[in-house]
Amino acid sequence: MSFRFESHDPHAYRRTSRLVGLAMAGQLIVFGLVFTQLLGTAFTPSLWLNALGVLLGLGATGLVLAGLRDRPWLGPVRYGWRLKQRLSTVSGYLPALRRGMADGDERALAVLAFYHQGMAQLGELDGRTLDDDAELLAERQALRLARQARRLPERVDGLDEADLADFKRG
Repeated sequence: MSFRFESHDPHAYRRTSRLVGLAMAGQLIVFGLVFTQLLGTAFTPSLWLNALGVLLGLGATGLVLAGLRDRPWLGPVRYGWRLKQRLSTVSGYLPALRRGMADGDERALAVLAFYHQGMAQLGELDGRTLDDDAELLAERQALRLARQARRLPERVDGLDEADLADFKRG
């Protein structure tokens, strides 16, 4: 399975992301209160029943989100979730990838290029800048020079997870 970069409007992404977050938080509060009240009415109220009501509210909120997940208007948010998931996976292997870059491993160069492009795109979508981290900037420049030395394009289209899987084994 591979992940490809997509272009999304940062303002629309942030607006939709905030709306979804607020709606899910509000829904959790309402469902939690409703389930807690129902359980308190049916049984003698207790701390455990209140906790169970909140857990039931969390489950109901999760089910609603799972039902809405494939809606077209959630496309940018869904892309952001997938991008964050892939970046999190890659970040667990950064020390090994950096060693691979030092050794000239082209797969490591490709995965690191994906990581830096993904971090830049995520920062753009979230409205943050990544230019204040000197270590990150130095690594990005070293990666750019290493890819140029091997006549590889500066940018990649996405992450080929077979490269990452091969790199994990090797």
